Amino acid sequence: MNVTMPEGRWATAGLAALFGAFAALGQAPWGLWYVSLAAFSAIFWLLSQAPTWRRAAWTGWSAGAGYFAVALFWIVEPFLVDVARHGWMAPFALTFMAGGFALFWGLAFGVAHRFGGRTQQTAFGVLLLTGAELLRGVILTGFPWATIGHIWTDHPILQLAALGGATLLSVLTLTVSALPIMLPNRVVGLVGSAIILAGGWGYGAARLETELDPSGKTARLIQPNATQELKWDPEFAGVFFARQLAMTSEPSDEDLDLIVWPETAVYTLLDRAELAFEAIAGAADGSPVIFGGNDVVGDTYRNSLALMNGDGAVIDTYHKHHLVPFGEYVPLGELMANLGIRGMAARDGGGFGSGPGPRLLEVDGVGRVLPLICYELIFPRHLQTAERPDIIVQITNDAWFGNISGPYQHLAQARLRAVEQGLGLIRSANTGITAAIDPLGRILRQTPLNEAGYLDVAMPSALPPTLYARTGDWPIAMVLAALLAGLIAARIRERD
Repeated sequence: MNVTMPEGRWATAGLAALFGAFAALGQAPWGLWYVSLAAFSAIFWLLSQAPTWRRAAWTGWSAGAGYFAVALFWIVEPFLVDVARHGWMAPFALTFMAGGFALFWGLAFGVAHRFGGRTQQTAFGVLLLTGAELLRGVILTGFPWATIGHIWTDHPILQLAALGGATLLSVLTLTVSALPIMLPNRVVGLVGSAIILAGGWGYGAARLETELDPSGKTARLIQPNATQELKWDPEFAGVFFARQLAMTSEPSDEDLDLIVWPETAVYTLLDRAELAFEAIAGAADGSPVIFGGNDVVGDTYRNSLALMNGDGAVIDTYHKHHLVPFGEYVPLGELMANLGIRGMAARDGGGFGSGPGPRLLEVDGVGRVLPLICYELIFPRHLQTAERPDIIVQITNDAWFGNISGPYQHLAQARLRAVEQGLGLIRSANTGITAAIDPLGRILRQTPLNEAGYLDVAMPSALPPTLYARTGDWPIAMVLAALLAGLIAARIRERD
């Protein structure tokens, strides 16, 4: 049975957008990886049928727009916290993000058709779309959320991230989807895809049998359920603070080696928070505490993480360095402020100032801690430090992300980072999802979303450094470049 290309560019765009939307269903919280594979196969089929490079680019852009519209629809949630000020931006935010990120896919498909011709364009498409996703994580500070390879977060194939990170997972996804379209014999293509899937599945299943040594250390993770609408309300800020104190002081069956409060858990500026520090120290009763708050450095506000030792003294402060555009700062902030546009979490037109960069904190009885504040976790490069940490600690405020997909996708990325580095990860979130994750990406314990509570968890011990922890994305990027160069050389010989 022959299947023909739909007539007209709008019919093609509609079909591509539909397939792109289905491809997004592999992302959390749905996890339908098999739907994603089928959808990407359909998208590559559309590419193979495109009569011109312009139609191919249009197909890629439309597929990307459908994909990002579904995967990132939670992006409207932050604009609905204060509807009067920011609500009007919500539809523009989703439209511009989906359409903007889809440009990477459109460029990849257009170039694939232009240089791959009728015979090699699908192979070009796999390499160029993988490269486009890499670039999406870097250009204009980057936004590697809902990367294609993230569809494997709840699957044994996730373990391949220890070798090549999310990029290797994306290559696998696209190759498995493209082989039946790429090869003249569809049956051979399907068999090849099945072999790749089985190999990745088998590797992951074997790695999940790894025995982990217990660390012998216990952490308490606090979740106050401080909703964004009420978090800074003077009538409720004290209520949430008192709730965290009460949970901190609850008796524990084990000695607590660390207590972790979420992002901006202290509502008073840290340079004026002596009374808050005394209250935290009293509740902690000799245990070190990590907590979030806003700090002032020079003439700028900073989103910060503070470390209090067992004696109740704040001995170190980490300042978030990768800020959220249009959230914690607005490009050309003062000018935009004069136009009435301010960052949603910013305290003035210029927003927050950024810290100097990633670094480790030394916590007595715990070891070297890599601190991450919210958004920083989605960038694997921020976990590449000169000295290897013993554990990753993330504090976050996922109340901005709504209740449907955003918090679950953020948690999924935390699981991916743990596998990439071979490190345990503990995270405390204002409204959830607070969790402890082992170095194989398994969730040891987690809280429900939008419920106050705390977890006492055995802190995960570290595995030896993974290949990805030692090398990052460079090796796989060079392999992709070499394969692309080989395809180009083959294409030149074909033309000659």
